[in-house]
Formats: sequence, C-alpha cells, structure tokens
Amino acid sequence: MNVWIAIAVTALGCYAVKLIGLLVPEGVLERPLVQRLAALLPVALLAALTAQQTFADGRALVLDARAAGVAAAAVALLLRAPFLLVVAAAVIVTAGVRAITG
Repeated sequence: MNVWIAIAVTALGCYAVKLIGLLVPEGVLERPLVQRLAALLPVALLAALTAQQTFADGRALVLDARAAGVAAAAVALLLRAPFLLVVAAAVIVTAGVRAITG
C-alpha cells in the first residue's frame, strides 16, 4: 500500500509543479535574469548528473576509468573539438584505461 501512496504523492507533486509553471505571469518570464537562469539550468543539472555518475558509487568517492574519460572529454572540449570527437575521445580513453587496469 505504501507504493501507491508514493505514486499518488509523486503524481500530485508533478501536477502541482506543472500548474505553478503555467500560473507564472508572462512578465516574470520575460525578465533577463529569469531567461538567463532558464538557459543555464539544464547545463548545470547535466553537469551535476555527469559528476555524480562519474565520481560516485553509492556513498563513496570513486576515481576509475570513467574519470579518465571525463578528463579526456574536457581536454577535447578545451581544444574546441566537434562533439562526436569529444565523445569518441572519452570512450577510447575510458576503454583504454579499463583494458590496462583490468
């Protein structure tokens, strides 16, 4: 029964967030600060998710092949490489480190 309560609370929460978003006046949404924050929020969330998935295993900090792949992607981005090359560099370095370390 607790699962259904959690599902109902989640559904109501999602509906409330959607409703609040629809009730925000247009004047608020047109402010430059709000537009800048709305543009940067997905980037920040994606960066946080990437960091959590790369450096965390449960409640422990982990530095393994994934960290080397992220570092390779960062270097490729600094060198202004195309996106597919950034992803390929991360994959190749991660696979190489895993092959070397076992």
